[in-house]
Amino acid sequence: MTKYHFLSFCTSGKRLINIEKFASLCYNFSMANRFLPIGIQDFEKLRTFNNVYVDKTSYIYELTRTSSPYFLSRPRRFGKSLLLSTLEAYFLGKKDLFKGLAIENLEKDWIQYPVIKISFGANSYENNARLKARLNAILTEAEEKYQIQKNSEDAAERLSQIIHSVTKKTGKQVVILIDEYDKPILDALYTEYEEQNRQELRSFYSPLKDCDQYIRFLFITGITKVSHVNIFSGLNQLNDISLTEKYSSICGISESELEQYFMPEIEALAERQEMSLEETKAKLAQMYDGYHFTHDVEGVYNPFCLLKCFSDKDFGSYWFESGTPSLLVKTLQNQPLELTTIINGRKAKEDQFKNYDPDSKNMLPVIYQSGYLTIKDFDKEKRIYTLDFPNREIEDGFINILLKKFVTVPYDDLGLAIGNLCDALELHDLDQALNIIKSAIADLPTVVKKDMCENYYESVTHLMFRMTGWRVVSELQNVCGRSDVVVASKDSVFIFELKMDKGRPFEEVAEEALAQIDANGYSERFAVSGKKMYKVALVFSSEGKGLVGWKVKA
Repeated sequence: MTKYHFLSFCTSGKRLINIEKFASLCYNFSMANRFLPIGIQDFEKLRTFNNVYVDKTSYIYELTRTSSPYFLSRPRRFGKSLLLSTLEAYFLGKKDLFKGLAIENLEKDWIQYPVIKISFGANSYENNARLKARLNAILTEAEEKYQIQKNSEDAAERLSQIIHSVTKKTGKQVVILIDEYDKPILDALYTEYEEQNRQELRSFYSPLKDCDQYIRFLFITGITKVSHVNIFSGLNQLNDISLTEKYSSICGISESELEQYFMPEIEALAERQEMSLEETKAKLAQMYDGYHFTHDVEGVYNPFCLLKCFSDKDFGSYWFESGTPSLLVKTLQNQPLELTTIINGRKAKEDQFKNYDPDSKNMLPVIYQSGYLTIKDFDKEKRIYTLDFPNREIEDGFINILLKKFVTVPYDDLGLAIGNLCDALELHDLDQALNIIKSAIADLPTVVKKDMCENYYESVTHLMFRMTGWRVVSELQNVCGRSDVVVASKDSVFIFELKMDKGRPFEEVAEEALAQIDANGYSERFAVSGKKMYKVALVFSSEGKGLVGWKVKA
């Protein structure tokens, strides 16, 4: 909170006035009348009840200059529904809701259009029957709104009739807004209903191509972009702005917007946490910033997490608490070990993470577009992106889910185990640290094949060390090779080389691992750090029986 100097004055016998107290009262009154739109996805409700609104209307103006059909992919809780609600209010001509916003000075002609809104956000669609029921409800609502007689049981035919009839009745082209178009597919992921739901949606959306002349504006949002060849048949001209620099901040809150709109909340958070403003902003960035939807652009904050943090005046893990990450869990069940390769940053070309192909086993698009990874770097010459966790909240949540899936420690005891592991490393007690890891991975989980167990052991070892908060890197490259796992604490560096015993004696394998650390110079890059160096050989059972033993060379 801004600090005010104490001032007093006296005139003609009037009582002294404490200016600092008066200013504090004004500040508290102002804060009491600032409403944060947590969970509010309706633009009219947000504006009517005087909630803080981060003005995105200049994007609305820019988008609506054309009649191109647009597609936008963003993670959940990122404001996609609010964006569509804002578009709806604009096309319905609700000019009064936009007073004081950027578009008020840009738009000269407020023309009202009929709007058909299609949203799949409110339900779950684990089977095809539930999807069909939702489609019927959406179409029935539109038919009743525009007084159109139902002419068929086929969803596609009904949608086509609605578009034609509304245009004829109003004399204007229609605006179609589709929110969370992919939820029926993601809810049924890896089940027999995934393909059924995909085909159902493909049929439902098929009139959009033939009705193009009757459509003024089409905007589609989702988490993933399922190839439009499979879903939006014929919409080959669909303008995907998901990775477009111009619209990188259309959802979310940028650093500049954070300070422009939320300084009172930042000050209140700093006061509650007994931190300076700079420390508070740095912590906010570490926890909730870091999303980049193309390269070389300002990062954006997850708006839901930011608003919850301001409301609670605490740095919580709000994104994971707001809903079960069922999509991530399903993906882990489908390809459990493949995902662990992303924990040090994943190199990928655009086509490897932009579109989700149901016929492919590449799950990177699902993980990236769901918000667990974001763009961190870009090699312009090679056209290769580096994808990594956007922030600490996502990293910790993701790793927690991985550990729950792949360790034998009961989840209630996992936090205690990680705390003990951290203490053991700080005390340089490697026997204690490695006994904790040995207990956590006593047996190879049934989801892991034995011929893949080396990858599993390296991944879980890395994840457990990473949960301690120390800096951890796997497969650290130098000119001679890659070290398996390196952990750096405030005063020490631990270099771990992992080996499978393959039926050989423990001592022989351990000595081979230590010799490899020395021969390849894995410790040389840390020599100038002044930290104490530990070289550790970890030997695992090739039969899936966990950690056989370890040998340490200081």
